[in-house]
Amino acid sequence: MATEQTEAIVLRLIEFSETSLIATLYSRDLGRISAIAKGARRPKSPFDGALDLLAVCRIVVICKSSDALDLLTEAKLQRRFRAASRSLLRLNCGYYVAEVLRLWTDSGATASHPLYDLTLRTIAAIDGTEDPLFAVLRFELTGLRILGHAPATRDCVGCGTRVDTAAARIPFAYHMGGVLCPACRPRQREVASIRREVLQACTRLQDATGGPVEGVGENLYRDLRAVVSRCVCTHLGAVPRTQSLLPTKWVSH
Repeated sequence: MATEQTEAIVLRLIEFSETSLIATLYSRDLGRISAIAKGARRPKSPFDGALDLLAVCRIVVICKSSDALDLLTEAKLQRRFRAASRSLLRLNCGYYVAEVLRLWTDSGATASHPLYDLTLRTIAAIDGTEDPLFAVLRFELTGLRILGHAPATRDCVGCGTRVDTAAARIPFAYHMGGVLCPACRPRQREVASIRREVLQACTRLQDATGGPVEGVGENLYRDLRAVVSRCVCTHLGAVPRTQSLLPTKWVSH
């Protein structure tokens, strides 16, 4: 057993007993971990209210060498996710980010600093003044790029040639992960036809490092949401439960 200290984001909490919780966290240095927090449900717990959805904490964890749960011994709150007090939309966006990050990562896998930093920026955007719907789209597309599964929007996924992006609509194969050239299109089934502007917006969003993304407006949101949702589901092989909480049309907030 080894005792580790790191910064972590709380992704899920499950009641374990009358006094304890099982916490799933994504940490900067240890990746995704699941640990039991003994006494966390007591009125005066050693975690002092730090364990809350999408809270950022400084934790101390005893890592077990077996398949047993790690033991969380300390959590000091650094930043609380306060979107619940501002709007239901922002809260739902936070729920979705937490679930997708948990599904994207495996317990015991090597930590990804870029993915951790992306999540921190996304939480701050949802909790701040940015448009939460586009913050989530940027999180999904940039996260897929970090994981090596970004949708190909310029080169054909069949032969690698550059696709004519001047066309009004471009063939897109979700099961292959990107656009198709005219020569490869007839050989594929279940190919969607996506507007050029939507693919261009996907490219800009996955290259973004923070702050507003120019040229991506409300009129593109519905098609962007549909494309990105399907890309995420194709990569995961399942539909995130909280995906239904995201509006399919842009809403004022």
